[in-house]
Amino acid sequence: MSNIFLVPLQHGWYIILFMSDEQNYKIQGLDEYIRQGEPQKRERSEAWKVAIGLQQVDRLKTSEYLLETAKRHIEGDISIDEAKQLIDSYYKSSSGRKVVENDRTEEADKVAARITELIEEKTFSFTPAQLISIHRRLFDGIYKLAGRIRDYNITKDEWVLGGKTVYYASADTISDTLDYDMGQERQFSYANMNIDDAIHHLTRFCANLWQVHAFCEGNTRTTAVFMIKYLRTLGFNVVNDVFAENSWYFRNALVRANYSDLTKGITETTDYLERFFRSMLLGEEHDLRNRIMHVDWGKVNGESVVQSVNHEVKSAKIGEELPLKCKNCTLEEVGKRNGYWEIIKE
Repeated sequence: MSNIFLVPLQHGWYIILFMSDEQNYKIQGLDEYIRQGEPQKRERSEAWKVAIGLQQVDRLKTSEYLLETAKRHIEGDISIDEAKQLIDSYYKSSSGRKVVENDRTEEADKVAARITELIEEKTFSFTPAQLISIHRRLFDGIYKLAGRIRDYNITKDEWVLGGKTVYYASADTISDTLDYDMGQERQFSYANMNIDDAIHHLTRFCANLWQVHAFCEGNTRTTAVFMIKYLRTLGFNVVNDVFAENSWYFRNALVRANYSDLTKGITETTDYLERFFRSMLLGEEHDLRNRIMHVDWGKVNGESVVQSVNHEVKSAKIGEELPLKCKNCTLEEVGKRNGYWEIIKE
């Protein structure tokens, strides 16, 4: 079900955004393996669910072919290396090329398989080299700068900030900042610390690591895989539905943990990220809707802000009926139009 709401912008402009009430990104056909209780199948299925779900941080969707290949790997019919080879071959075929013409499905499929491989591996080193290695393995052949530290400064317009950007680390300080942050974390002791304080500390480290934005593209997925592997070394089970179904919330929470605007009473906070971590690590139930993180949440006549990346563009006056064609738009249909509705206030 889609929602409509208003967000105030400058000079009396408003935007009506369309998006489903919940992401609820379900990976059909994999849950049955988890319910069956066979340890190997359950572990593989959980890894695939996380890997597929993480593509949502960049609003990517995997193909049906990827899902069928994942099932073959879960069943034990093929190895993860064979699964990766099948996916590579698929996108060299005519049917695979046809899919690529329309979207970034090839990237989503290949990266999902690579994330699954990394999650399955019982190896990890808490170093910048490990972070760089993860990025290289995830995006080799997809991004030109895979496994290379960003050498230019960036900004990114964030939906959750109303189009504002986080201030990321300057390119010439990235290596030093990674060394410092990881050095501080390596020296930190969790001995005799209660779980609340431990999770608060972990979320702050995670947010800092993400804010460095060491890579031009694929930074959030790389950070997620690094944190999953790091948290495992601390004894946590992090391969579960929370990451699989709320990866965009994870990204928006990282944004809010690194943004302040004191003129508007906004300060950086790890509260949203802590809700995510507590749900993931402790099995607690928290409200993981993206809308509640928006900086303009609840500011317009009691209306609520809903997440949206894909909208449609049209002009209308306040109070006018929306065209019927968009009243009944499905989320998928709206997503293909790449715009947003503008409402001009008289």
